[in-house]
Amino acid sequence: MRNSGLPVCPAEFNLCHNGKGKDPIVSDQTARIGVDIGGTFTDVVLETGAARVSTKVLTTYDAPERAILAGIAEICDQAGIAPGEVGQIIHGTTLATNALIERRGAHTALITTEGFRDVIEMRTESRFEQYDLNLKLPDPLIPRNHRHVLDERMDAEGRVLRAPSPEAIAGLVETIRAGEYESVAIGFLHAYANPAHEQAMRAALTAALPDLSISISSEVSPQMREYERFNTTCANAYVKPQMAAYLGRLTERLAEIGAVAPVFLMHSGGGIIDLDTAAEFPVRLVESGPAGGAIFAADLAARHGLDKVLSFDMGGTTAKICLIKGQAPKTARVFEVARSYRFKKGSGMPISIPVIDMVEIGAGGGSLAGVDAMRQIRVGPESASSEPGPACYGRGGTRPAVTDADLVLGRIDPGNFAGGRIVLSTEAAGEALEAHVAGPLELDRLQAAHGVSEMVDETMANAARVHAVENGEDLAEYTMIAFGGAAPLHAARLCQKLGIGRLLVPSGAGVGSAIGFLRAPASFEATQSTYMRLGTYSQSAAVEVLERLGAEARGFVARCAPGAEIGESRRAFMRYVGQGWEIPVELGPDLSPDALRSGFEAAYAVLFGRVVEGLEIEIASWSVNAIAATPPGIGETSPEQDTAADEHLTREIFDPGIGRKTSARVIARGAVGRAPLSGPAVVVERETATVTPTSFAIHAAQDGTLILTREEPA
Repeated sequence: MRNSGLPVCPAEFNLCHNGKGKDPIVSDQTARIGVDIGGTFTDVVLETGAARVSTKVLTTYDAPERAILAGIAEICDQAGIAPGEVGQIIHGTTLATNALIERRGAHTALITTEGFRDVIEMRTESRFEQYDLNLKLPDPLIPRNHRHVLDERMDAEGRVLRAPSPEAIAGLVETIRAGEYESVAIGFLHAYANPAHEQAMRAALTAALPDLSISISSEVSPQMREYERFNTTCANAYVKPQMAAYLGRLTERLAEIGAVAPVFLMHSGGGIIDLDTAAEFPVRLVESGPAGGAIFAADLAARHGLDKVLSFDMGGTTAKICLIKGQAPKTARVFEVARSYRFKKGSGMPISIPVIDMVEIGAGGGSLAGVDAMRQIRVGPESASSEPGPACYGRGGTRPAVTDADLVLGRIDPGNFAGGRIVLSTEAAGEALEAHVAGPLELDRLQAAHGVSEMVDETMANAARVHAVENGEDLAEYTMIAFGGAAPLHAARLCQKLGIGRLLVPSGAGVGSAIGFLRAPASFEATQSTYMRLGTYSQSAAVEVLERLGAEARGFVARCAPGAEIGESRRAFMRYVGQGWEIPVELGPDLSPDALRSGFEAAYAVLFGRVVEGLEIEIASWSVNAIAATPPGIGETSPEQDTAADEHLTREIFDPGIGRKTSARVIARGAVGRAPLSGPAVVVERETATVTPTSFAIHAAQDGTLILTREEPA
């Protein structure tokens, strides 16, 4: 950051490793940077070959690019290279998510079919909390007076029932002009089957208002179910101008410091897309950061030959849990953002796009604790974030956070936090716990800290249990992979609660999502609702749909990875006639009705334990996911060596498994050997620490991954 001219985040929060020498670590165009903007920290990773440099800087909410530029300047300085020597930058952002949650998007209008103006307000008419008489549904993203209708109609087969008149289209153009809208969402009934009317409306608006941002449902989410499709299109239109402006500012500021490498964005489905695609479909970026973490865990699972993995990512603001089977994260087609009732399914805005399926919980190192009216300890979802931070930071925070509890429990070394750059105050943490938890409950500080830690751990464990049950999985068969700044502190305790016997903490765990961006392939999933019953199934029509979707998906990927080999995976979303929801069925080369029936019944039996005889089967939607081959030379990196800590040191930590404090060895990560070492122990590194309880043993794998295994009691 010297001589950079950039606004610099506080130096004590820049957590950098791989030494401070000026000998170049990187000197050619193979250098790649991953950037993850989180709720508390922005993580920046530079990687090439077997070398890795990373840093954490405080997230700058008013202008997120400032933290990115400061982090890039820091790691390039540490690596001894210029920003112009970087060959690729991959970025994940929460900007789209925050705009939806905080309602800070563009002045947006919706144009829809006459009679369907209120679909996004009526929702599905289901109650997510059946007995709550004061139930409040979230307000629609676009108010009613900004929703406009066109007299047109398609049927479910895509046949025109009523064509819009040129006069009606021209009248709507003038309405949009008079409303001075920045962005417009166009969603017509059954446009997924025939987009002609949406395209005509867009053409008229573009001709009259060339600067207007326009999103049409047949491109954003061409799937059946108008509420989800309309809402997704509205969300895309709502954040599109803001995301386009941000991406433009980011590329300009990068160019100012000489970083002219191509910039790619991580999308919610676990791949990367180019800037143009990201600007056109910003709604696909809503879960980009957490998706990077799941890819990081899946990459580690593949390198260690693990087929069943529970990915556990805990940072400063949230914790994310994801099931990974067959070394691939579980995916979904719909997820919710901005829930009005935290963790209540159905209380948020459904976004109908391909996404890695995960549970996100308001539980991180900065999650604030207190006592409710029932004298119960509550933790989160409110967070101390980066300003003012937990009480122990000494930056003005007075309420206790999970980090304060971890400090009092001995899990964190107050003098060696972030490699010694931040000196934490155990007394300030204790005073905050005393005032808000220990005092009201007549506990001592240690008991209060234990209570806060147990509450947040149980919240995360319960979310994992529910997620596993919903997917028909037994977590006892799984291995946990933990990453994020706070996860290694809590992961072993979660394993105890969940009955998991094996835990992996990879090298670079503190910046796992940013590393995951560097593992992600260029990919894009194209979807289309084209309804067919197996009784009247047309194989030629199915082939035509899949070929069209494949060409669309490959076109997007080719822009990110020109010349790369592109593979495909194809799926049909099928159900029994009369059912409300479909299940995904992987498609092979055989697209005969018998092959589709066999695939559906096999997938149905896995989920529900049996098939239903005598019911007809139907296909609602199709998808093709195009994936570029991973470029050569990208993959496993050697572990960083950190021998700053004395392996003979000890520290008193509270072990919840035995209910008391115990003396634990303190070992530098680089000093952990291949031979198992029984706990209790704390393995320290600059960005996190791995707590090994009494009931676990720990050793290091060849790639530097820490492996914790539960020991059977004698």
